Amino acid sequence: MSRSSSASSLSAARPNVPLIIVCGCLIALLSFGPRSALGMFLLPMTEARGWSREVFALALAIQNLTWGAAQPFAGMLADRYGTARVFIAGVVIYSLGLVAMAYAETPVWLHVSAGVMIGIGIASSSFALVIAAFGRVVTPERRSMAFGIGTASGSMGQFVFGFLAPPLIDGLGWQMALIAMGGLMLAVVPLAFALRGKSEYTPSHAGEKDQSLKQAVAEAFGTRGYVLLSFGFFVCGFHVAFITVHLPPYIVDLGLAPFWGGLSIALIGLFNIFGSLASGYIGGRFSKPYLLSLIYLSRAAAILIFLMVPATPFTVMAFAAVMGLLWLSTVPPTSGLVAVMFGPRYMGTLFGFVFFSHQLGSFLGIWLGGRLYDETGSYDTIWWLGIALGLFAAIVHWPIREAPVGRLASVPAE
Repeated sequence: MSRSSSASSLSAARPNVPLIIVCGCLIALLSFGPRSALGMFLLPMTEARGWSREVFALALAIQNLTWGAAQPFAGMLADRYGTARVFIAGVVIYSLGLVAMAYAETPVWLHVSAGVMIGIGIASSSFALVIAAFGRVVTPERRSMAFGIGTASGSMGQFVFGFLAPPLIDGLGWQMALIAMGGLMLAVVPLAFALRGKSEYTPSHAGEKDQSLKQAVAEAFGTRGYVLLSFGFFVCGFHVAFITVHLPPYIVDLGLAPFWGGLSIALIGLFNIFGSLASGYIGGRFSKPYLLSLIYLSRAAAILIFLMVPATPFTVMAFAAVMGLLWLSTVPPTSGLVAVMFGPRYMGTLFGFVFFSHQLGSFLGIWLGGRLYDETGSYDTIWWLGIALGLFAAIVHWPIREAPVGRLASVPAE
């Protein structure tokens, strides 16, 4: 083979990074949007079906738990068989789950559709897999920013669907609004082909040996920083899920119009675009563990101030803006730490396990919010618990070492 033909073959095999980034961002937008707007269906669905808030909250809590439990397996399948296949299967399940949710007439069917089906669908089409795909094709020095861009795209989905859901519900009714969102999800299918490919082992230095998946998982759970990272991400899930589902009805309980609930979720998504991008930029230049501690400490302070000031449209929007800056800004440094510690080889799987902890927190935040509200008629207890957990997360991230594990410590920097 001539030198020119060899160069041509090498060029053909090289991934089209800009196309992967663009399509991955659109997938993150579409997959994160509908699930972030489901809290707006709480009031119309519970009123139409005669359910308590706990019934609806439990369905979304099951969704988050299912999402978390399925995420490591979705990561394993993407690492082994390719991301595009997992995306396509996931988005079909996601779409069917939204349609089935529209026709759920019993709590059990709601828990199956909104809970299990959508949970599996999101796990197989979410920004977690997008980030893992970015980690395979982006250079180490640009990973943190790429992860920030992918996370910001999910936030753009929250912003878009935060504005889209209320008029869809008002204009079409809540059932047809769910069906319409299910149809929109199918746009992920053609986009997924740009992210085809799977994780390949590339040795960084002579004599380096590949790991099995079992060895990689055992190494991760034997690393203190990874375990602490998982504990901290639990708190992120608790905050994000509780606020996504319960902030809109909480705002109505405060005496404000439902419009402000939808706008608050949209505003959180809008400001998290800037928060995620800033987090990706800062995490690429400064300590990721310290950045995470600061984010969680700031969340605790924001919630405390929100509870202390009078409830007005201005204070609600100010809280939404601040929380938006801190929302998923945890994802770039968290995923970045996984990549720093263990490399990109099994990132889909290892970040999946950390994300499972996030979703355990999500389950607790959503379910406890509904349960305590039904028992006390107030969200006060859960808000104060959120403050305490924010302080806990700020503490556990501080001692994490931002360094490769011993196996990789002697590997020259890429």
